[in-house]
Amino acid sequence: MEVRKTLALVVAGVMLLVMLVLIGKVVENIDANEILVVQDPIDGELHWYVTAGIKWQGFGHVTTYPKRAIYDFKCDEYKEGTSENQCADGTTDGRISIRFNDGGHGWVDGSIQYEMPLDVINLTELHVRFGSREAIQKQLIETVVNKSVYMTGPLMSSRESFADKRNDLLRYVEDQIEGGVYQTTARDVRVKDELSGADKTVKLVEVVDGSNGQPLRQEQAQLTKFGIKPFNFSIKRLPYDSEVEGQIKQQQQITMQVQTAIAESRQAEQRAITVEQQGIADAAKARWEQEVIKAKFVTEAKQRLEIAELDRRAAVETKAKDILLGEGEARRRELVMSADGALDKKIDAYKFSVEKFADAIKGYQGNWVPSVVMGGQGGGQSTAGSGAMTLMELLSVKAARDLGLDLNVPRSSGSKP
Repeated sequence: MEVRKTLALVVAGVMLLVMLVLIGKVVENIDANEILVVQDPIDGELHWYVTAGIKWQGFGHVTTYPKRAIYDFKCDEYKEGTSENQCADGTTDGRISIRFNDGGHGWVDGSIQYEMPLDVINLTELHVRFGSREAIQKQLIETVVNKSVYMTGPLMSSRESFADKRNDLLRYVEDQIEGGVYQTTARDVRVKDELSGADKTVKLVEVVDGSNGQPLRQEQAQLTKFGIKPFNFSIKRLPYDSEVEGQIKQQQQITMQVQTAIAESRQAEQRAITVEQQGIADAAKARWEQEVIKAKFVTEAKQRLEIAELDRRAAVETKAKDILLGEGEARRRELVMSADGALDKKIDAYKFSVEKFADAIKGYQGNWVPSVVMGGQGGGQSTAGSGAMTLMELLSVKAARDLGLDLNVPRSSGSKP
């Protein structure tokens, strides 16, 4: 019994071990980013699975493909002290060589992404022809990309690939990867070397266009033929041979010198324009300053003229007023004279004359009459007094006559003569 139990345990263990070993041949787990194909071990039929989960394997042969992958064509590390034209191991492995129509040579570092088809027909075609993800990338993706890069080089010079047609280089390569390489024609042309200025012969390669204006293709697009979708082609570096690098640097220096000269010329023109405009502005400013001064003087002159005109008008009014006042005063005096004959004035003048006469006679110390009188009556003192009175009377009468005064008091009608 003990032997049977031991034997049963051994058998169970062996069977469990066999099951554990074979369990990986029965089912297969697939991730969401993978495509799984199982080849039936009996009839060889291919079973494709493009969704995630555990799939039946049935001891068949399993192959997986990524739904999306990237092809990098670049060095893992670069050799120091070079123009990035060699990898760290001294080779150019992993990079794509490109040669331009002027003989210049370089290496293209970059990448391209691609998506696998999900339909059974294209997947089966790829699997039958290549059999693995590595083979598809090595034999199909790399071949198509390298050919497209190689066919793009002759469409431009090395200098154009660095400057003028840098974007065209990217566009040409990507378009040929997706649609197939171009049909081209080549012809020799004479051009002037940009550095030496000497004429040289270069082979000009041009794309042949169809009747619809689209480029004609040398062959059918290989990637789209199998349903592969390439996208996001990019160039990270494009190092050239040392000779080409030297020429490009010289061209850059020449270009920079030309651009600098152009910039300096434009700056000089701009300065001249600025100076001219500044001069015009200063002249205009000076003219307007003079106009301001002139306007100020004109305004002041107008003010003075207006003031003078107002003064003149005031003088005219004052004159008219004085004339009216004088005429009124004259008329008033005339009326007063007509009324009383200016009696008050005449009396005042008469009184003034008489007072002056009296003061003159009072101060006179001489003889008023001769001291010897022939005949007549004697008594000199009395005669002198009588003479003074007689003179006063005469002067008073003369003054009254000159003033037109009548000193006689008119008699009433009842008085006697």
